[in-house]
Amino acid sequence: MTTKMQRRMFISLLGGAAAAWPLAARAQQQLPVIGILSSRSRATDALLIAVIRQGLNDTGFIEGRNVSIEYRWAEGNYGRLTALAADLVGRKVAVIVTIGGDVAALAAKAATSTLPVVFTVATDPIRSGLVSNLRRPGGNLTGNSGFQAELEPKRLGLLRELRPDATTIGVLVNPNVAYIDAQLNDIRSAAADIGREIVILNAGTIAEIDAAFATLKQKRVDALSVAIDAVFFDRATQIVVLAARHGVTALYFRREFTAVGGLMSYGSNADEAYRVLGVYAGRILKGEKPGDLPIQLPTKFELVINLSTARALALEVPPTLLARADEVIE
Repeated sequence: MTTKMQRRMFISLLGGAAAAWPLAARAQQQLPVIGILSSRSRATDALLIAVIRQGLNDTGFIEGRNVSIEYRWAEGNYGRLTALAADLVGRKVAVIVTIGGDVAALAAKAATSTLPVVFTVATDPIRSGLVSNLRRPGGNLTGNSGFQAELEPKRLGLLRELRPDATTIGVLVNPNVAYIDAQLNDIRSAAADIGREIVILNAGTIAEIDAAFATLKQKRVDALSVAIDAVFFDRATQIVVLAARHGVTALYFRREFTAVGGLMSYGSNADEAYRVLGVYAGRILKGEKPGDLPIQLPTKFELVINLSTARALALEVPPTLLARADEVIE
């Protein structure tokens, strides 16, 4: 092959590639885009995002191949959620998936009445104003609820069973969440039912979490229940370390706390809830309406006990509790 022929072939190939570049770019732009809005951080949500992707895969969507995902993280600063939700709406994503509790879902609802929103929340979505009906939510929102906040009375009962000698129980809550009044009413009512004094410890920031634990001895708290909140989940390791440092018997709302050394947890299964987000997002991309998809509810609540932590606290776990545990971490 002569040099002239080689030059012509090169120019021809270069021209073909140049023509293909805008086609590839247009194809990339035409991928449907899912916006994920989280009140927590990328690091905290990494494993849960993988579960959402699995749900998407189960409906035929693979990130980077036939769907694109835009991520927005509030990093525990709930005040950022409004702007982050508005940004996703402005980018005209096909679906918004919210994670990290009611605060993220409510921010998305306030930002759009037309774009589909799939949420996972800890409370009753009717009571929080997200939907008006669980079976047929109507409108542009659907998702699932773990009904975690409604489990606070159950958690207080478990603490009493674990520490029958505890007369004063502290409850760590975030005063900045929309459902705080209902949450506190449930907690106080449950405390009265079991004849225990309740001390409410408010913490909405990292610094306030440290301050709340510093008052445990002063307030004579014998045991602690960490109430459901995205900030607390984001700071799970910090809270577990503080509980160990202060030698307090603590109960948490998610297994992830016991996995990093927390004593005991009781709550719904996160993997089950987050897979639903991916499945629902995929079904909506295929043409289903969010208002026709029923709100999914938990099928199982898990009791997890960390015996290693119990031994470190010189605490004997009653055999009746161990027998009911879904998982015992040695």
